[in-house]
Amino acid sequence: MDIGMIGLGRMGANMAHRLARGGHRVVGFDVNADARERLHDIGARPAASLVELVSLLAVPRVLWLMLPAATIDATLDELRPLLTAGDRVVDGGNSNYKDSMRRASDSARTGIDYIDCGTSGGIWGLSEGYSLMIGGEMAAVESLRPLFETLAPAADRGWGRVGPAGAGHFSKMVHNGIEYGLMQAYAEGFAIMQRKAGLELDLAQVAEIWRHGSVVRSWLLDLIADALGKNPQLDGIAAFVEDSGEGRWTVAEAIDLNIAAPVITQALLQRLASREPDSFSDKLLAALRNEFGGHAVRKG
Repeated sequence: MDIGMIGLGRMGANMAHRLARGGHRVVGFDVNADARERLHDIGARPAASLVELVSLLAVPRVLWLMLPAATIDATLDELRPLLTAGDRVVDGGNSNYKDSMRRASDSARTGIDYIDCGTSGGIWGLSEGYSLMIGGEMAAVESLRPLFETLAPAADRGWGRVGPAGAGHFSKMVHNGIEYGLMQAYAEGFAIMQRKAGLELDLAQVAEIWRHGSVVRSWLLDLIADALGKNPQLDGIAAFVEDSGEGRWTVAEAIDLNIAAPVITQALLQRLASREPDSFSDKLLAALRNEFGGHAVRKG
């Protein structure tokens, strides 16, 4: 099957590689010329523009977008005049599910199938396969089965249509919210052990033990063991944690649905707190303790 991959960052390039290795004909475009040229190394063909990309694909065309959410609408505006009824567009990035629902509705008016595919697997997806949560019309999703089966860990697992338009990105949003909570729990647990200096715990060893038979074993724990094994004190890593935005969307959705989600919410707030090395709110707390109780204030 022909597929046009738009967005050749690390994950997009790895997906293109897995598809090409699986026997699909891949044509790729990225605004970065070096990223396009690297396609030669994996047996895929680069295109110098979206116009060329579309022209090189067999009809009905399949376009797979691996782009930042903020760039999707502009890319679609450029693509739509080039496409015809029956073409299919897959958004494999981290778009807001409400945007995906809107885009699917807009695309349907011109006969184009818009499919939202929440994609998990990170940089390991090339070797391990990707977890794919797919939203869209049943027939459109089914027509792309060969692609999903190639990208997934196996043809019969790790992927599926989870509902209509928006369902794929909604489930991926919640997936990432859960990920925030899991990561925070691991981080806090290892911080407690790291602080207990008198017991001389080898955190990499503990992580390795937990990986086998423990009720808290997981792929995230595998990555922790690997990271601590390479850098036990995490030297050179700043305590500044980014967020992709999906944790925020998950918390907002929980509020809209009147669902208590304290763990995910607190995990998000901890990420925000990590970005305040000179926190005004913490200074004010110290000042207040001094005002009402005469407690000592440390000088900064």
